[in-house]
Amino acid sequence: MKLDIEKIRSEFPILSKKIHNKPLVYFDNGATTQKPIQVINRISDYYKNENSNVHRGTHYLSQLATDHFENARKYIAQFIGASSQREIIFTKGATESINLVATAMSDFIFPNDEIIVTDMEHHSNMVPWQQLCIRQKAKLQHLHVQPNGSLDLNELEELISSSTKMLAIAHISNVLGTINPIKEIVSIAHKHNVPVLIDGAQAIAHMPVDVQDLDCDFYAFSAHKAYGPMGMGALYGKTEWLDRLSPYQYGGEMISSVSFKETTFNEIPYKFEAGTPDVAGVLGMEAGLRYIESHGISNIRFHEDELLDYATNKVKEIDGLRIIGESNEKTAVLSLIIEGIHPFDLGTLLDQMGVAIRTGNHCAQPLMECLSISGTLRASFGMYNTKDEVNVFVEALKKALKMLL
Repeated sequence: MKLDIEKIRSEFPILSKKIHNKPLVYFDNGATTQKPIQVINRISDYYKNENSNVHRGTHYLSQLATDHFENARKYIAQFIGASSQREIIFTKGATESINLVATAMSDFIFPNDEIIVTDMEHHSNMVPWQQLCIRQKAKLQHLHVQPNGSLDLNELEELISSSTKMLAIAHISNVLGTINPIKEIVSIAHKHNVPVLIDGAQAIAHMPVDVQDLDCDFYAFSAHKAYGPMGMGALYGKTEWLDRLSPYQYGGEMISSVSFKETTFNEIPYKFEAGTPDVAGVLGMEAGLRYIESHGISNIRFHEDELLDYATNKVKEIDGLRIIGESNEKTAVLSLIIEGIHPFDLGTLLDQMGVAIRTGNHCAQPLMECLSISGTLRASFGMYNTKDEVNVFVEALKKALKMLL
C-alpha cells in the first residue's frame, strides 16, 4: 500500500516552515526525524492531564501514569518482537543503552579477551567497547568494510576466536546506509557462544525489527530517530543476560531493600532504571512507534527505497560526484563527496536554499579513515520526503557547485 504523503506531511508542523524564505527540504533524518502532531500532543497531554511520578503513589494520577508507562513498555516490546516487556529497559537513547551494556559487561571481560566491532560503527558503538577493553586490558578487534560498504562474513568467521566475548554491530550504517545481514551475523557469533549487541538507531524507523527472529542478545535504539522525542530510547536484552548483568546506575526505583549494611536490587527491568523516569518521553516514544505502525513499516521501507533509488540516479548525473556506500542492501541514506569541494561548504550553501542535510564525519571517524576521506555530504530520508524534494536538492546541489567551482 502506498503512503498518503500529502496527509503525512500535513501532520508534521515543522515541514511547513520556510528557511531563508525557501520551503524547508528536510533531508537530515539520520540525525533526527521530525515529530508528528500525534507525538507532540501526547507529550503535551501527559503534562496537562496525567503528570505524576510512577510506581510510587496510591493516588489516582500516579496510578494512571504508571498504567500508561507500563503499557508503553508492553507495546514497545511487541513492536520489536521481544518475548516479554521485562526485556525492555528505558534509557536516554541508543548511546546510553550501549554504555549500559558495555559497563555491565565488565564482570565478564578479562585480560586478553577480545571484543569485535566493525569499521562502520558510530562512535557510540565503538568508544564504549574501546574503553571497556582499556579498563579490562582486553583487545578491540574490528571487522573491515568492503569497498562497496558491505561486510565480508568470511572475515568475521576468521576473526572470531575462543577469546571473543562480545560482538557489537550496527543494523544499518548511519554513513553508508548499508543494511547488515544481522541474522546471519548473530548465527555465526552464537556458534562460538559470543553474545551480540545490535545498534538499531538507524533501523528502527526504516525496516521491520524482530529481535527474536534476529536472535540478538541486545538491541539498542533511540526514540528521536523514530518520530519520537529526543533524550529517550530503549534497550532490549534477553532475560538471561539482563538477570546476569549488574546495575548500571544506583538510586531510587532500582532497589528492593536498603540498609546501611547492604542493598538488594529490584527485578528486571527496574534494576536498570534508577531515578525518576522520563514518563513523557516514554509516552512520546510509544506515540512515535504507533505512528510508524499506523502507516506500516513495510510501506515506509518501500517508499524510502524508491526515494533512494530516484535520488541515486539523479546525483549520478553530476560530474565529479562519488557515492560513498553502494552495498546491494542499503536504505534511506545517500552519502556523497565531490572532488575538490569540502562537504561543509556545500552544506552551507544548500542551507541557504532551504535544504537541510548533514556534513562531516557523522561520528564515524574510524570509517572515514578506512575510506581515506575526511567526511561526506549526507542526505537521509524519512517517510514524509518526496521525489519533488529530491529534485529541489539536486538542483540546489548543482547551483552550489557552480558557485564553488
